[in-house]
Amino acid sequence: MVQIVSKPLTLAEFLKLPETEPAREYIDGEIIQKQMPQGKHSTIQTELSATINAVLKRQRIGRAFCELRCTFGGRSIVPDISVFVWERIPRDDRGEIANVFSLAPDWNIEIRSPEQSQTQITDKIMYSLEFDTQMGWSIDPKEQTVSVDRPQQRPEVFDESAQQLPVPSFARDIQLTVGELFGWLLA
Repeated sequence: MVQIVSKPLTLAEFLKLPETEPAREYIDGEIIQKQMPQGKHSTIQTELSATINAVLKRQRIGRAFCELRCTFGGRSIVPDISVFVWERIPRDDRGEIANVFSLAPDWNIEIRSPEQSQTQITDKIMYSLEFDTQMGWSIDPKEQTVSVDRPQQRPEVFDESAQQLPVPSFARDIQLTVGELFGWLLA
């Protein structure tokens, strides 16, 4: 079935559409379909989220969420992992985690899929940094690199096994090297 769209959708119209699997994102008036995660992507996403939550969630410092829709600044993105400081996690009237997150994550983590554009990943992270994201990671399983972005700083690339990966200040108790991160792909 062919859908004919006479005019671009607004963000409000996009948010009324049913969710899809994989998710779609709304960036600068365009609807972009995310890639379906494959083995390496899924492994890193699962292990990294669990590692972050083992430290931050237990201490009520923060929490990592996988594939969570974050709508802010006229965009609606779905980072592979969104980490929020505990006090910034939206809550509903009962004190439970809200369904809608209308803010940028404190730490935006993207894992590159084989056919995904690095430019799109970088753009999402850089945009998030304009809206109070403290740090962005772009993880490339094929190249075994992690590019780290921070507000008003040059990106840094980490590609040596022994290198300690920088984390936002709220996550300073997380100790992870490049080798440990990509070592998850061997198990």
